[in-house]
Amino acid sequence: MNRPTPLQVAPFLEFNTLDQIKFTLSEQETENFQLLVFYRGLHCPICERYLQQLQDLLPEFAQRGVDVVALSMDSEKRARLSRQKWGIDQLKIGYGLDRKQARDWGLYLSKGVKEGEPEEFSEPGLFLIDKQNKVYYAAITSNPWGRPYLPSFLKAVDYITRTRYPARGEVIG
Repeated sequence: MNRPTPLQVAPFLEFNTLDQIKFTLSEQETENFQLLVFYRGLHCPICERYLQQLQDLLPEFAQRGVDVVALSMDSEKRARLSRQKWGIDQLKIGYGLDRKQARDWGLYLSKGVKEGEPEEFSEPGLFLIDKQNKVYYAAITSNPWGRPYLPSFLKAVDYITRTRYPARGEVIG
């Protein structure tokens, strides 16, 4: 499995959102960055808290020129239930991420083992994509914990934009 590498063009990504918009990453225009937050799905209580915090921070991300979208392999129905049950109506939510796209982004895949889990789902990933559609930052986890702490991540964006800090981790091999 390949993983997206900083300074390389981001893998192709296209999906539907709950706002009836087809989201194509390469067509997004943003002031500074696109923040992609891959989450496990409706069955994950840790995802619930993470996306609630993400929604609370949307104005601060917007002030920094960062557009935010969260997506999962969930069906539209399950994504709508997440939006409703978790109270995340301000967050752009994508659904229907397929296995190939999850693999292209280097996400770990898990089989459902408990009641309420889908047959297969992706584990979390967080990516910061620059204005040239290149990967700036990647965090991929194999379990629901260990994700970047979002308030600290805002400070990192401030530092990146203030100092023009370069993407790191670009050396392959």
